[in-house]
Amino acid sequence: MTHPSCAHPDFAGKKKRTRRERFLAEMEQVVPWAALLAALSPHYFPNASGRRGRPPVGLERMLRMYFVQQWYGLADEATEDALYDSRALCDFVGIDPRCELVPDATTLLKFRRLLEKQELTKTIFETVNAGLRERGLLLDKGTLVDATILAAPSSTKNKDKARDPEMHQTRKGNQWYFGMK
Repeated sequence: MTHPSCAHPDFAGKKKRTRRERFLAEMEQVVPWAALLAALSPHYFPNASGRRGRPPVGLERMLRMYFVQQWYGLADEATEDALYDSRALCDFVGIDPRCELVPDATTLLKFRRLLEKQELTKTIFETVNAGLRERGLLLDKGTLVDATILAAPSSTKNKDKARDPEMHQTRKGNQWYFGMK
C-alpha cells in the first residue's frame, strides 16, 4: 500500500497553515514586485534564441527564487531541492512541478551572478526599502551575532597571579560576567 505525499492534491484542503506559508504570504504582500520587475527588466535577457540549452525562465520567477534563497540562506542546489520538496515554495515562486520543471541550480547561479555583476542587489535593496517605507516599515542591512557567554572564575589565584588574557568582562542586562564568548 502506498501513501500519498504531502504534495499530493489530496492535501490541498489541509486545515493548518504552516509558518512558511504564513511568511511567504506576508512577503507576497510586502515586497513591491511590480517596482522590482520594472527596475530589473532592462538588465535581464534570458536565452530566448531557441538554441539548445536550458529553456528561458522569466524574470519574476527567477527573482522570487532568488528571494527564497536569500530568506532561507540556501545554496543554489539547496534552493532547487527545496522547490522540489516544498509545495509552499513552489506556489510562491509560481511553479507547478507536476507539469513544468523547476529552474536548476545553474540557472539560479547565473541569475545571481548577473545581479552581482551589474550591482542590481543594491537596486533590489533600495526598491524593497522604498516599498517598506511607504508602509511605515524599515529594512536595514546588518550582521547577526550569536554569542554565548561561558562563565569563568575571575580569580587571579593561579601560578602567574594573572587573569587569562583571552577572558573579558561583559554585561548582560544588569549582570556582569567574566568569561569568553
